[in-house]
Amino acid sequence: MIHFNDAYDKVLEHTLDLGTEMVALNQGLGRILAETIYADRDFPPFDRAAKDGIAIHSDALKNGLDSFRIEGLASAGMPQQKLKDVNNCIEIMTGAVVPRNADTVIMYEHLNIENGVATLLKQVQKGQEIHSKGSDLTSGEVLLPENTRIGAAEFGVLASVGKSKIRVKKLPKVCVISTGNELVEVDESPLPHQIRKSNVLSLYAALQKEKIEATSIHLKDEKADIKKELIHILKTYDVLLLSGGVSKGKFDFIPEVLEDLEVEKIFHRVAQKPGKPFWFGVQSALKTVVFSFPGNPVSTFANYHIYFLPWLCRSLDVGIPQEEVLLDASVAVKPPLTRFMQVKIENRKGNLWAIPVHENGSGDLTSLVRSNGFVCLNPRGNAYEIGEVVPFIRTNP
Repeated sequence: MIHFNDAYDKVLEHTLDLGTEMVALNQGLGRILAETIYADRDFPPFDRAAKDGIAIHSDALKNGLDSFRIEGLASAGMPQQKLKDVNNCIEIMTGAVVPRNADTVIMYEHLNIENGVATLLKQVQKGQEIHSKGSDLTSGEVLLPENTRIGAAEFGVLASVGKSKIRVKKLPKVCVISTGNELVEVDESPLPHQIRKSNVLSLYAALQKEKIEATSIHLKDEKADIKKELIHILKTYDVLLLSGGVSKGKFDFIPEVLEDLEVEKIFHRVAQKPGKPFWFGVQSALKTVVFSFPGNPVSTFANYHIYFLPWLCRSLDVGIPQEEVLLDASVAVKPPLTRFMQVKIENRKGNLWAIPVHENGSGDLTSLVRSNGFVCLNPRGNAYEIGEVVPFIRTNP
């Protein structure tokens, strides 16, 4: 049995270089950029009005004018207009190009307009209410660095520079595999000795959050059938996520079959709770990574977030999320098992407190919906005290 920290490090030592691909912009949300995005022109690309009102030339103010005849209208999307008489003004809408011969915008709220004449109600400063050309970024500046995750804001930036196609990091081809004769489909009525599939669907849904459309397969507890299926699966996918079949039961064939298929065992069994029977290995010739989780729902769910998600971040060359919280209870964690305790997070005056969630062991699927994640508590002689800072692995918002 291997220590948790060693198991975690070994998983991150076996990442994959998945390469890159071009995708349409509308398929890029949530993906990782594999290129640096530069401004293709100044931002904004022209002096633009920041408010609805009028545009004037400030020299008129020096001449003591406080009323201006309106000689035209400029709206967003119109070519640049020209102020013909610097003693006049042009009505202007937010986002419009500031007219030639104008250098100041005055909002409607600071004006009185009657009979085509705008009269000032407040003092004016030269250059006010103008969003100057290049004041955000100049052409050629970096907008988004490589390895940026594309969210809604980034999506808008990409659109603004005409990136209808973007280069992103490839995602792994993942096969999610459930095992066990006791499992039936969701739409079936289970017999007293059966249960509906849940682990594989939880993993499938979790992968969708990472923009990975996984394939889902179920294997019965028949050694020959498992071997036959896994031969094909190992050749087809980059990553296998298995649930069940790795403990010490007489029908737990997965470790033996993987060894027969020349999948190198990196480790089997980790000093942690839940998820101790976790098996991890690599088929080097095929470059396929195998995460074989124990079949209890909490164990599968925990190990996916503890190991697979950091592995995915490292494979995509992005930072692994790190969070810390304050314990809301005293907890004793005796050697040798690292404990991953389910908690509910509560924000108290800007500090995140972790409140233990009552659960009935690693088979208690319903406890997962009552928690926000797991705190990591390493074994030690003295108990963790209320208020101690501990690592937090988030599974729900």
